[in-house]
Amino acid sequence: MDPFKQMTDWRKNLDNFFGENFWNEFDGIIKPTIPQINMYQSENEIMCIINIPGLNDLKQLNIYVDYSTLELSGTIDLQHVSGSVVKEEILQGVFEREITLPFPVRADKIKATYKNGLVFIQLHRLISDTSRRNKVNVLLLEDE
Repeated sequence: MDPFKQMTDWRKNLDNFFGENFWNEFDGIIKPTIPQINMYQSENEIMCIINIPGLNDLKQLNIYVDYSTLELSGTIDLQHVSGSVVKEEILQGVFEREITLPFPVRADKIKATYKNGLVFIQLHRLISDTSRRNKVNVLLLEDE
């Protein structure tokens, strides 16, 4: 008997019993989210540091900010194909993440840079009530 078929049947039975959205609560535990992000907040500023290794073309990364939401999409591709995998802890692939920010941010004062596999996004608190979704451009910082 195929063990993967058994696993699929087992998951379908759990979905029927607990509901289709049952597994959503376990996504971060079963399959860690990519890219990883650290967020730091001061009184009027948010600094997001996002781990995206091997990004050669900044156009492959999309960052949008809308009021109090940060949206990330792109691909992490380390482009290493020689040999067989012995251990693989750096997650790769297509990603989409939506992160709720601790407060609304200004659309006209966003700075994003990329260096050494990390994206740094600096956001500033919004005092006004007007908002709209804005594309964020990322600048490549050269090694000194």
